[in-house]
Amino acid sequence: MSRRVKAAADPNNGVRFDIRDVARLAGVSVATVSRTVNNVPTVNTAMAARVRDAIRELNYFPNTQARALVSGRSRLIGLLVPDITNPFFPELIKRFEETAVKRNYELLIGSTNYDSEIQHCLRRLIERNVDGVAIMTFGVEDPVLGDLSTRHIPMVFVDVSQEAFPQDAVMIDYRHGMEEAVRHLVALGHTEIGFISGPLNQHSATLRRIAFHESMAAAGCIPKEKFIVEGDHQLEGGMAGMTKLLDNPKPPSAVLCSNDLMAIGALRTLQTSGLRVPEDMSIVGFDDIHLAEFVNPPLTTVRMSQVELAREAIQVLIARIEKLNPADHPASQPVSTRLVIRGTTAPPRPRPRRK
Repeated sequence: MSRRVKAAADPNNGVRFDIRDVARLAGVSVATVSRTVNNVPTVNTAMAARVRDAIRELNYFPNTQARALVSGRSRLIGLLVPDITNPFFPELIKRFEETAVKRNYELLIGSTNYDSEIQHCLRRLIERNVDGVAIMTFGVEDPVLGDLSTRHIPMVFVDVSQEAFPQDAVMIDYRHGMEEAVRHLVALGHTEIGFISGPLNQHSATLRRIAFHESMAAAGCIPKEKFIVEGDHQLEGGMAGMTKLLDNPKPPSAVLCSNDLMAIGALRTLQTSGLRVPEDMSIVGFDDIHLAEFVNPPLTTVRMSQVELAREAIQVLIARIEKLNPADHPASQPVSTRLVIRGTTAPPRPRPRRK
């Protein structure tokens, strides 16, 4: 490359190169550059290598908007989550983004604040011309389907009830992980086991509560209604739920929580009540957020694979976007869950009175 071109390629001098400059430097056609940038596998290996070398030397960045105009596809995938402040969802978003980028798509996030912002989020996704939407928010199926279906925008529901319309869905096997958690507590000697559910207007919270009841029955235990309270999947909900359970003359010796945030809130209430975990009460969470292993004591919880969840959802959604033959891609499998034993569970023993 000439000294003049090298100087021009310096990103600090403000010069911007386009696809024709890359083609000229690489000695190939503009079409070959385009196919290389779009990862078309039929491009000659040597030509593709020259194109990539030229892209690096010129510090060239493809114009994605121009590509979208030509192809009619934005290569944007929308992801709707209910609460971006819940640590589970940023961790999940990271996995979604990693998976989408590998498939040459970008991610556009909408946090619905448990549905109060749903219409604003939908409008933003539609205005950006997303190719498809993955939906992890709850109880909004009808408005989502109405706005997206009429525009023929493919969607995949992640663990959301969508009985009114036959859309694709990725489901989660709550029962397996919950059954492992109940069996673990029963094996330790617990028979009085409580449960703090999420808000029951959310489909996933209802499924987790059902999984708890079924797991207790499978273990030969009868859940007591006074030991089952409704929370809100927030720290405060776990604190309030545990306060209600402790108001019982004889509280349960172990408590499962519908998610890790509530389990951490429950831990807080126990500690401020002068009770020790796991000596005075065992606690089990659900989700296995990154924070779970760093609380004191480290939280025993049910892990839901975020990598598996993102992979299944992106696979289903891209198959719909690209109109793949169902025979060409495997059917979505329920996302697995499994127990991770840490420091918040132990055999029951008589608890001291609260201070």
